Amino acid sequence: MSPTPLFHVALLEPKIPPNTGNIGRLVCALGGRLHLVGPLGFSTDERACRRAGLDYWAHLDWRQHEDLAAFEADLPQPTRIFAFSTRAEQSYTQPTYQAGDCFLFGDELHGLPPQVLLRYEGLRIPLRSPHVRSLNLANATAIATSELVRQLGHPGALGPKPSPLWHAEVGKSEGSTPGPTPHAEGHS
Repeated sequence: MSPTPLFHVALLEPKIPPNTGNIGRLVCALGGRLHLVGPLGFSTDERACRRAGLDYWAHLDWRQHEDLAAFEADLPQPTRIFAFSTRAEQSYTQPTYQAGDCFLFGDELHGLPPQVLLRYEGLRIPLRSPHVRSLNLANATAIATSELVRQLGHPGALGPKPSPLWHAEVGKSEGSTPGPTPHAEGHS
C-alpha cells in the first residue's frame, strides 16, 4: 500500500458489490486509495472478499468511514474533492488535476444527494444519448481516474508485460521482427 496515493476515490454508500470490486481493482492498479463512506450494501470481511474472488483486495489501499465528516478528516489537507453527478455543469475534462485529488461518487441508485453536491466542485461525464440516464458506477470511475492519471503523465506506471503469444511466435522464426507479415505487392 502506498503511503502517498496518487489520487483518492470515495464511494458514498455503495450498494452493489461487483461495482465496488471493479473500482477497487482499478484504484489498486492505478495507485490510488479507495474510501468507502457510510453504510455499505455488502460485507468487506476477508471471507466475503475471498468468496467474491477479490484476490487483489489485500493489496488495495482502502479505508472505511462512518460518514462524510470522518472521510474528510482522514484526507490529507489540502485535498480537492470533485463530486461526480449527471446534474453537474462542468465536464470532468475541464479541471487540471493534481496528485492527491479526490473523486466522490454516490450510490448506484440515487447518486449524490443535493446537499453533498453543494459542498464540492461538481463534475459530470457528458453523455450523447438521451436514452441513457447515467453510466455504471465502475465505468464512470474508470473514465474519471484515467483522465487524472493521463493528465499527470502516468507516474510510476509499469512497462508493458511480455506476451506469451509474442514470445512463442518470435521463437518460431529466429531473427524475424514481430508484427504484421508483409504481403507481396498486388496480393492481399
